[in-house]
Amino acid sequence: MNDENSDFIDLEFSQISMEKMSENASKFFEMMNKRRTTRHFSKKQVPRELIEMAIKTAGTAPSGAHLQPWTFVAVSNEDLKIKIRKAAEEEERKTYSERMPEAWAELLRPLGTDHIKEHITDAPWIVVVFRQSKRMRMNGEAAPTYYSQESCGIAIGLFIAAIQNMGLTTLTHTPSPMKFLRDILERPEHEHAMLLMPVGYPAENAKVPNLTRKNLDEISEWFD
Repeated sequence: MNDENSDFIDLEFSQISMEKMSENASKFFEMMNKRRTTRHFSKKQVPRELIEMAIKTAGTAPSGAHLQPWTFVAVSNEDLKIKIRKAAEEEERKTYSERMPEAWAELLRPLGTDHIKEHITDAPWIVVVFRQSKRMRMNGEAAPTYYSQESCGIAIGLFIAAIQNMGLTTLTHTPSPMKFLRDILERPEHEHAMLLMPVGYPAENAKVPNLTRKNLDEISEWFD
């Protein structure tokens, strides 16, 4: 029984059969294993309600001390997307031509990426995730957040899974440096852009690299 003055409540948990657990696990893996990153998006509109649900799902992620140190900024305004694309392409042009070390460039060449970022203006939505590095204490003083990088990473993973589950696609785009996103979107100094994700339907002629994922033995170790 809950104490009405307690900071804790009972966990809502319904146990299901092992068969159902296995079925759920297999179905979810099959769905996520079909997830692919594409840079080719349709301009077909996506209702705001779907983006809201994906962000709400991301917001269920665990976070250090439950600080929830993330801000998801969703943009469908065409003028603003054009402005963001122009700034992103300028930074990316410098990265590809001047900043990028060869060890990184050799990995990107097979993927066919360059500084042109059509997905920013083609996709009906772009969602920029900001990490909050500070919080306000009860006494009004600013203090750091804790494990904000890890917390935001988990939230982003849930967002991507939510997008896949609803039948849309997304791309994790990390223009570097990303300060221009904070400036354009008028976010406070303690928020730092982590990545930009276009969200929408894939274009009819969408292409993806012919890649394979590592198998279980390559990504895990077991101590039974």
